[in-house]
Amino acid sequence: MPIFKTLFIRICSILVTLVGVAIIVFVVIRIVPGNPISMMLPPGATEDDILRLKIHYGLDKSIFQQFFIWLNGVLHGDFGTSISLRQPVLSLVLGRLPATLELSLMALTIACGIGLLLAILGTKLRGKKTEGLIDGLNGMAMSIPDFLWGLLFILLFGVIWPIFHISGRISPSIDLNFSTQFYLFESIVRLDFKVFNDLLAHMLMPALALGLPLAAIISQLLKQSLKETMHLDYVTLSRTKGYSETYVILREALPNAVLPTLTLVGVQFTFLIGGTVIIERLFSYEGLGNMAIDAVINRDLPLIQGIVILFALIFAIINLMVDLTYPLLNPKLRNG
Repeated sequence: MPIFKTLFIRICSILVTLVGVAIIVFVVIRIVPGNPISMMLPPGATEDDILRLKIHYGLDKSIFQQFFIWLNGVLHGDFGTSISLRQPVLSLVLGRLPATLELSLMALTIACGIGLLLAILGTKLRGKKTEGLIDGLNGMAMSIPDFLWGLLFILLFGVIWPIFHISGRISPSIDLNFSTQFYLFESIVRLDFKVFNDLLAHMLMPALALGLPLAAIISQLLKQSLKETMHLDYVTLSRTKGYSETYVILREALPNAVLPTLTLVGVQFTFLIGGTVIIERLFSYEGLGNMAIDAVINRDLPLIQGIVILFALIFAIINLMVDLTYPLLNPKLRNG
């Protein structure tokens, strides 16, 4: 029963958070300078043309009235119509969401893999000169932001050594007959390695640019946790039994040391999704972040609102999943 009570409280808090985000975003994007209607009409448009479009999109009403009209539509599954693209906002957002999720999950996989490897190596080589080299690599990866990594990868592997693609999500020459927008996962299920390799060639550089700073953070925290765990009694007992240092780290120290890192990964994953905005723009990746920038440039108010609400919902769900997963991995919290 306590778990259901906690879950109910968290869901209620998520709903309150989403309403708060909706109010803030709705008000802010309407008080900043710029008129989306004037951007839609040619220079010679009359006042009647402007007024007609304002009435069509409900912009002739007060902000208070506009918000409750929009909120009523959201409760019925209608997030409005995009001003610039003339399509329903919900279908546009859900159409781009799979690309962003695949990119984010790929970046998270790369970050966890590199971070785990560096932390284990740093722990095994502690006290040696090689440990300083690993710490230096961590510091460099952490100090360089993701968009600078992206520019560096474009220059190195897209211009100087054109190994990977530097724009788009998939080559235009490939004919896709997939039933979902999750191209990477569906290509694995269908065993379509031609499509999978092409998607990976487009995705690898932006995912690596997103994942390297997070990999450094994971490595630093996990290495510190491993160092503290290596001095505990049960780890010392494993050494006295004659187990190798690698076995002691992987089988004895790592399962307990990784728990604090789990919370970090969950929190950082939310920032990782938000960080795709700039990276998707750099690599012309057809995801939600790229659409968000176009929506801001075009002052597409309904589309901006839909994207922000979706991002907020994703962040809330990820944090909820982390909170629910942590007690499952930590018996002390579960028993308590």
